Amino acid sequence: MTTLAALVAGVLLAPGHAAADSGRADCGSGTFHAEAYAEGGTWTARRGSTTVYTGSDMRAAVQAAIGSLTAGRNWKERVVVWQGGTISAGSRISLPSYTVLDACGTINVTGSGSGDQAPVYSRGTTDVEVQHLYLTGAPLYGIFMRSVSNVILGQIDMRLSGGLGIRVDNHGDTSVRARNIRIDNVYVSGTSTHGVETYGLDGLTVGTVTARNTGHSGLLLNDTINATVTRVDGQGTGTGTGYAAFRMANRNGRVGSSYPTNIRVGQVIARGGGRGIFCVSESGGAVIDRVDIAQTGGNSILIENCHNVNIAAQGGSVTGPGDIRLAARSEFANTSDITIQNLTVTNSAITENPCGVNTTFRNNSLVNSTQNICS
Repeated sequence: MTTLAALVAGVLLAPGHAAADSGRADCGSGTFHAEAYAEGGTWTARRGSTTVYTGSDMRAAVQAAIGSLTAGRNWKERVVVWQGGTISAGSRISLPSYTVLDACGTINVTGSGSGDQAPVYSRGTTDVEVQHLYLTGAPLYGIFMRSVSNVILGQIDMRLSGGLGIRVDNHGDTSVRARNIRIDNVYVSGTSTHGVETYGLDGLTVGTVTARNTGHSGLLLNDTINATVTRVDGQGTGTGTGYAAFRMANRNGRVGSSYPTNIRVGQVIARGGGRGIFCVSESGGAVIDRVDIAQTGGNSILIENCHNVNIAAQGGSVTGPGDIRLAARSEFANTSDITIQNLTVTNSAITENPCGVNTTFRNNSLVNSTQNICS
């Protein structure tokens, strides 16, 4: 248990409560200010030597631990949750500003709910961090954050049977973007909609999104600018739909009325599912360095009414049956300033229809594939 010296100081050093999975050994390490833990079916929340909750409700225990942190602070304080438990889909753990949550056990979401409920929720806040989170079940959202700034999501593992994995947006006030969002490493599977979705962000850094059998996109960026993504790895994302392992939509990458390069993606991997890469609805300003796409049910790559998009700047491969398609709908300005390059295209096709404006196709190797592009 906790040392007397740590209790007196009011800042707890990592106690003897073991994390639920030995593979998560780093979870809970270091100093923290409050904790929640389960013993024999009873949850306890403590701040220093003060017990602030005892009972059977995991959500109430975690919320009580968060509520015991210093009121009105402008510095981060940390809560560790040592074991897993059950939370209703119709409830939420709310994180106020300057709060760090480290949840070491698996949280199973049960039942049903409506609206924006989520096991981890934050709205109108700043300087919020989730260091570890492990979820199962079917939440409405695994993590829901709205109108936030300076957010860090660390190691996130969601093996779900429905719902949406992570959504960060600015829909509380669309005139002000959510800012400075960092997402380090996400594994997400089994959602009924997207794995990770953003809407209305300025400043996004993503490490890796690994998406498996998500109902819709693995990673979807909407109306987001100044984003850097290291890797999207999707298998079975959006099967039977028009969604993609990586999708950009709703003027993603548009700054004012132009499309300077501000969306940078290191690699997109896609196997099966709907599409591999999909850019649509006046999005653009994007460079994707490396591409590895095969066996998609729809287009391997579809660029539709987008502007200033560079695909495979450093190289890659596309294997059919899905094709590479440049297209446009009449309600938006025609597709423009698209570069498709450095690809080995196998058992597939490259098609431009209708003709775009200032499109470039170069250094592509066609293997049992056709090309129908405008001169």
